[in-house]
Parts: sequence; structure tokens; C-alpha cells
Amino acid sequence: MSNLSKKRYTITSALPYANGPLHIGHLAGAYIPGDIFVRFLRLNNKDVVYVCGSDEHGAAITIRAKKEGVTPREVIDKYNKQIKESFENFGISFDIYHRTSEPIHHELSQEFFLNLYEKGEFIEKFSEQYYDEEFHQFLADRYITGTCPQCQSEGAYGDQCEKCGTSLSPTDLINPKSTLSGKTPILKETKHWYLPLDKYQPWLEEWLIDGKKDVLKSNVFGQCSSWLKSGLQPRSMTRDLDWGVDVPLKEAEGKKLYVWLDAPIGYISATKQWAIDNGKNWEDYWKKQANSEDESTLIHFIGKDNIVFHCIIFPAILHAHGEYILPDNVPANEFLNLEGDKLSTSRNHAVWLHEYLEEFPGKQDELRYVLTSILPETSDSEFTWKDFQARVNNELVAILGNFVNRVMVLSHKYFDGKVLMGSAFNATDNAVFGELAKYPALIEKSISDYRFREALVHFMNAARLGNKYLADEEPWKVIKTDEERVKTVLNVATQIVANLAILAQPFLPKSSTKLFEMLNFPQQDWQNAGQPDLISTNTQLSEFQMLFEKITDEQVDSQLQKLADSKAANAAANSVIAPARPNITFDDFMKLDIRVGTILEAEKVAKTKKLLKLKIDTGIDQRTVVSGIAEFFAPEDIVGKQVSILVNLEPREIKGIQSQGMILMAEDADGRLDFVNPTSSIKQGSTVR
Repeated sequence: MSNLSKKRYTITSALPYANGPLHIGHLAGAYIPGDIFVRFLRLNNKDVVYVCGSDEHGAAITIRAKKEGVTPREVIDKYNKQIKESFENFGISFDIYHRTSEPIHHELSQEFFLNLYEKGEFIEKFSEQYYDEEFHQFLADRYITGTCPQCQSEGAYGDQCEKCGTSLSPTDLINPKSTLSGKTPILKETKHWYLPLDKYQPWLEEWLIDGKKDVLKSNVFGQCSSWLKSGLQPRSMTRDLDWGVDVPLKEAEGKKLYVWLDAPIGYISATKQWAIDNGKNWEDYWKKQANSEDESTLIHFIGKDNIVFHCIIFPAILHAHGEYILPDNVPANEFLNLEGDKLSTSRNHAVWLHEYLEEFPGKQDELRYVLTSILPETSDSEFTWKDFQARVNNELVAILGNFVNRVMVLSHKYFDGKVLMGSAFNATDNAVFGELAKYPALIEKSISDYRFREALVHFMNAARLGNKYLADEEPWKVIKTDEERVKTVLNVATQIVANLAILAQPFLPKSSTKLFEMLNFPQQDWQNAGQPDLISTNTQLSEFQMLFEKITDEQVDSQLQKLADSKAANAAANSVIAPARPNITFDDFMKLDIRVGTILEAEKVAKTKKLLKLKIDTGIDQRTVVSGIAEFFAPEDIVGKQVSILVNLEPREIKGIQSQGMILMAEDADGRLDFVNPTSSIKQGSTVR
């Protein structure tokens, strides 16, 4: 089996934060790809465990609790239940969906920490960290927001900018503020235990860059290479928090484990619980074995925002521990957008899974199909309701559903639902069987290479083959003159349906079950696919079941109106002008040197979506400025435009370019930017007072 030759597999999908419901972006990132892969492994009789669970620690939980005026325990109980039920109702086939709040997880996480501590792997040091004086609390990463130093976006968190995906430290942020009080935090000394990632850099480069260059997807390898090229730094594995896994040291009372230490260990603790429940040995799926051929193959399915943690930090932890296997692959997906905009939990710009399941009952496979067909495998992709409608109606209904419908209806109409054999197979029939036999290997190769969109295309081409065969043979006409030939044609067509039932199992599990039921045929493993004689002569077919129904214009319009209403409500909620920031002195203001400049040149920064490289005549000089405005302005449209530019801002490097200032922009409630510039032409270098 190409690169799926191992006998045992440990498959994980990212642990969702138990602080909100699931949306389609989550499905497209980590769960549909993982589920397709696991279902395929099971069809090939592999020993596989598929684990996931709620990530129930970290600042995201306590922030949600504060917003809702409840305890963190109430938050995780509420959303764990909702997320777990959504996964079950949608049909994601986890072997266990666990919780990081369970005692077995706390014990294992503390065991990991102590293992590294006793080996002397941690660096103990005092450092200055942000502290909210009003709330008398140190601020973990997610309690701090500010301007991203890479893409200039507002609202970046202390650990990551969710707009450009850059991993950050709180002190990297420009104009940081506390999410608790909204005020600028102070720096205060505290002690923490750091994992020396710089110590592991040579090993990581050998294992990751040298060892997995030809294995990892391009987007994953690129992000990892960039991180390593920048040079790894020690990262704190403890936090000053009141919610999470206790640091198991007397001198660390009141401190918790960093969520990105404990969360991936959740994969292991979930496996331990599953093993206890099923009489298995969890170490078979996670520990190194005397014979490497007996070791499990570990694969993480995640979204792009988790690449660094799964490819660098967690492997470094496993390596430092020494007893555990390392990931074979991390096939991370990029982001899914919605109707021309980013999916956003805070703005309620999303298709929530639990709402979809209520509003489109029984249509799990329709959503699986559409999301699989647009998976953001190496670049961002977009979901629109019109495209959803078109793919369901023009592909699932018109191709796959139509073919199965015609085979079943004609078989019942002409031969009372019996599969019969008339005249011998002719050259056309044998050619169809020969073509059909190619699809299992094509699909297998695509799945094993994590190209699920391509695999789905192969599957649908098999359905197209059946449709074309019926259209060419026209049994509804031939029945008038040659009943024996029609028996053979419908026999061939039924064999194609049986093959589709097998091939559909990784992609459309609910529909494949219906197909097996209609064929009165037991579910089959993958190795049986491609055969021309799956259904025996004289088999009695069951009654036809409708596979898919068309999506109506009314359904699409309703969903679009729902998004429009959400956008309007969000705009209204954010229409209040932001309050003034704390007063500064006149002397502080006089330190700012803002000039009128003219944009001489503009070009996009390679491999970014938001950044433009500008050459600006400031009247003083001509200088380069990198600005995050590419989403709103085409380079050719702004050459010659006058701008207000802060010329005495400390230069800094952005994407390898030395940026020597900042242009001033206005931002509206929807996040759109516009220039702050003179209403009439004014001489370059004029001072803005």
C-alpha cells in the first residue's frame, strides 16, 4: 500500500477548545481529512486508534468563563457536551473523544513534566511578564492582545496572530493591552520553567528538515523551515494561571502547565483511557518498540495554526522524554473562508455544525462531500452557499444519485429487482470493467498522499463511468428488442453500484451504508473493490432509497440572510466609537514626527496576503515601509497617493524587509482600512501637527 504499509496506526485530530461550538472551518482543517484517512485504514484491516477530545485548559477557557459570568468548569461541561454530540451526529468516527480535565490526563501530564524536570531538561529562570495591576494577575498569552509585529493587524494574541499565523511571545506585541481590564499591562518578575528549544534545534533540523523534506506537505515544511531559520528560543512550559494542570513542584504552588505542554499529551491520555476501556495496551500505540517494525505510525491532522506546536514543540517534548514515538506526518490544512470573508467566532461569521445538522437533517454526507471537494490542503479555500448548492445538485444528485436511481428503478421495473445475467459480456462491458478496476488504486494513492480532494475526484469519476455506460447502452430502449442484453447491461451497472458502495465508504459513510442496504450486500473491505462480479446472479435487490435531494434556492437564501443578519448585528454592536486611550503628555505627543509623504512604488510582499512593500518620498528622504494593507488596495492604485507617515518609528525587519516607518490608517467597525491623507496636494515632508 504505497506509504501505508505499517500494521499499526495512531491517528489524532486537533483537540478543539471547549469554549465554543464547531464550525465548518474546523471540519475542513482537522476532522474530515482525519476521518477519511482512518476509515480507509480500517477498510484495509489496519490496527488503528483514532483519538480526539476537548482541550479544557488554558486562557481561552477562563476568558470565555469571564465573558459568560460562569466558572471554567461550567464552560467546559457545556461545550464538551455540544462538541461531542456534534461530532457523533455528523459521523466523525473517533475511537474515543476524551477530556483533558480528566484525572488520568492530569496525572500523565504531570508525569511528563517530572520526567523532563528530573533529567534537568528545563531552564529555571526569573523573567518579566505582563501583569494586570487592576486585576492583580499575571497575564497568560491569550490575556494579551496588541498589534502584530509581522502583518500590523490589530487584535493579535500574545502567542499567535490569527490573521497571518505567526507564532508570537507577549512581548513581541506592539501596544499590548490586557483583555481583563483593557489597560496597558506592566512587566513584573516571575519564575517559570522553560523548555530549551534552542538546545533541540540541531536535532529538529536533522529529524524534520533533513528527514521529512519529501514527506511533509509544502505548506507544513515551509512554516517549519521558516521557524527554524529564525532560530528557536527557550519557551516557558508553566504559566501563572488559576485553571489547568498543577505544576507538580512544591516551589511552583499556584502555577499551571502551559496548555501546549498538556494539550498534545491529551492524545496519549485519551489512548490510555481507550485502552483501559477496550482491554488494549496503550503503549503499543505510543511507545518505542524493540523492533521498529512493531511501532505504531503516528499522524496528526491539524489546521495551519497548530503546525509549530505539532512539528516542533511536541516532538521536542517527546524526544526529550525519550520513550515515545515521533509523528510520521503532520498533514496540516490551511484556512477555510466563508462567503468572501474569514470565518470568525467573535463576529459570528460561521456555519456552525450543530445548526447545520438541525437545519439540514440527514444531510451529513452532502456537507462532507462539499467540504472534501474544497479542502484547503495547501492554500486557503472558500465555502459559499451557492457553490454548496451547485456541488450537491450537479454532482451528488445529478451524477452519483442519478446513476444509482436509474439502475435500481430499471432493475425493479424490468426484472422485479433481481440481478440477472443474459447474453455474454461484450467488448464494451469488459472495457468498462477494466476502467472500473483502476479506481481503487488511484483513490488509495491519493489518500495515502493526503490528497483527499483528488481522491474524491477519482471516486466521482467512477460514478461518471457508470452514468456514461447507461447513457450509451440505453437499456430503456433496448428492452423492446433484446431483453437478454438488458439483463447483462443492468448486471454490469449493478456491479458498478456495488463498487461505488465500497469506494464511497471513506467519503460518504451514510450513503455507502444505504447502497449496501439497497444491494442486499454486506459491507466490504477495500481489497474487494474493482471486481466485476461482486453481486451474484439472482441476488434480490432491496427497495430503492433516495441517496440525495436537491438543495433549494430557498434554503440557500435563508442561509445567506442568516449571515447578513449576523453581520448587521455585529456592525451595530461595534458601532460605538472606541473609548479614548489613557492621556499622554504634550511632550509625549511632540516626540512623534508625522510627515506627509508620497507613495512612489508599491508591490506585494512575496508569500504574504496582507503586506505591501512601499517606497515613500517623505520630503526628508526616500524610504521603504512594509504595510499590511494589501487586502484593501492594489499596488497600482496607490502609486502617487499622499499619506501620513510616522518617520521616527524604530525600524524593524518584516519578512526580511527593513521597514522604516509606519503609514497612518483609519479602521472602521468591519475592519476595513483607509488612508489618513490631505484633502488636497501638499508638499512632501510637511509636518502633521
